[in-house]
Amino acid sequence: MKQIIYKNTKISFTDSGKGTAVVLLHGFLENSKMWDYFIPELTQKYRAITIDLLGHGNTEPMGYVHSMEDNADVVHAVLSELKIRKAVFVGHSMGGYVALAFAELYADNVKGLVLLNSTSRADSDERKTNRDRAIKAVKQNYNNFVRLSIANLFSENNREKLESEIENVKTEALKTPLQGIVASLEGMKIRKDREVILHFAQFPILLVLGKNDPVLNYEESIEQIENTEVKLLTFPDGHMSHIENRDDLKKSLLGFFKSI
Repeated sequence: MKQIIYKNTKISFTDSGKGTAVVLLHGFLENSKMWDYFIPELTQKYRAITIDLLGHGNTEPMGYVHSMEDNADVVHAVLSELKIRKAVFVGHSMGGYVALAFAELYADNVKGLVLLNSTSRADSDERKTNRDRAIKAVKQNYNNFVRLSIANLFSENNREKLESEIENVKTEALKTPLQGIVASLEGMKIRKDREVILHFAQFPILLVLGKNDPVLNYEESIEQIENTEVKLLTFPDGHMSHIENRDDLKKSLLGFFKSI
C-alpha cells in the first residue's frame, strides 16, 4: 500500500495497472481488500486505484465526524497525488455516498459512476435514529456490534452458504477502530440527498442492487432512477453483491467500463 499525508492524517491507497483510471471505494466496516478478487482482471485493461476511506483499513481517523465530503476530499487528494484528472468510480454502500459527494464537488473529474448496493438518498428519520442506536451499541459492545452488522448484510439464504467468506469480512471489519466506526456513522447520518445527480449527470451511471438487500429497500431504490438515463443491474441476493454475485458483477463492471 502507498500513503500520503492529508491534513495531518495518513491516507492509504493502492495503484496498479495502466489505462483508464478506475477508483474503487469500499463501504462502512470494509477496506481496500474487498476489491482483491476484482483487481487481477481489472488491471489487465485499466488502472485500478483502491483507497481506504477515513478511519478504515490503514487510513487514520480524522476527527469525530467523517462527512462524505471529507472522504471525497481525501479521494481527490489521492488522485491529485497520482496526477489523475478523470476516473470512473465504483462505490460500495458508503463508498457510493462518497462517490456521489465527489461527483458533486468535482464533477469534471468523473468519467462514469457505479453505485454498488448504494443510494443517492439521504437517511430517513428512522435511519438516523438507527445510526444513533448503532453508535450506542458499538460503544457498549464493539465486537458484538461489528460481527452482527456484517452478518446482516447478506441475504438470509447466503448466510450459511457463504459462512467462510462472511468470517473473512468480519475479520477485516474488526480491524476498524472505534473512532472510525462512530465518525462514519455520524457522517452517514448527516449526508445530503444527491438524487439530483442521477437526473442531471453528464456521465454514465450504473446502479447495482440486490433484490433481497436487508439494508436498502429494492422498490424504494428503483424509484430514484425513474425517468433517468441510469442503467440498472439487479441481483437476487443481498447487500454484498461483490461476494454474493461476484463473477456476474465482475463481468458487468468490465462491460460498463468498456461502454464508456
